[in-house]
Amino acid sequence: MPSRLDSPLSGKVTSKFGGVGKFRSKLFLGIAVIAVVPFMLSTFAASVTVGSGSLEFGQGSQQAIACDSNVFIALGEEWHASPTPQDSSAGFFRVRTATVSNLNLESCAGIKLRLRLVDGTGQEILLGNIPTATVLQVAIPKVFPTSNISDPTSLGLTYLDGQGVPLSGALAASVNLNVSGTSIYDGSALSTTSADVTFYLDPTSTSVNIDGQQVRRATVETVHNPSA
Repeated sequence: MPSRLDSPLSGKVTSKFGGVGKFRSKLFLGIAVIAVVPFMLSTFAASVTVGSGSLEFGQGSQQAIACDSNVFIALGEEWHASPTPQDSSAGFFRVRTATVSNLNLESCAGIKLRLRLVDGTGQEILLGNIPTATVLQVAIPKVFPTSNISDPTSLGLTYLDGQGVPLSGALAASVNLNVSGTSIYDGSALSTTSADVTFYLDPTSTSVNIDGQQVRRATVETVHNPSA
């Protein structure tokens, strides 16, 4: 049964800024730069065909990726100042990053990985500075990497619309694929079978500033479609 879901930052922020209150679910974990607040989602999984591609997707606490049965999403947030004449301290926590953690690059080699954020009305949230850009996609290398990759071109970073159609235009986003170091999700050691893929929605925070309180759901999907 679906459950009512509040944003990671919709409640009162306590004075314990460095505290960590972490609840592990299979797929979702809201992480703020200053405060970490957990949230649970309803469970749903399905498989459909979009265009010429076979798409697996999910939302909630079950796996969303066919090639890996145990992945997690971590949403990173940071304070975004937005002063007004009435309140010089006004602002909100913007969604800075979305990280897919514990991804097995060896079993997921050659697939496309897609990210979506959904608001409280069920509408997909714009992730880019291009109209209708509600999906961020990367291509997992066909030969799994042995070192970290931060080049968006080599990872095929692109915007898609809600139907999975690629959009042309300048990217505000960037991406890191890390196979060494420590995981953003739980601090465990990264490897080719337990990697982090981090989407940075807009490192400059000039054009894509999503209020974390708007986010009610995050989905990560795989698609087997070499041409898209």
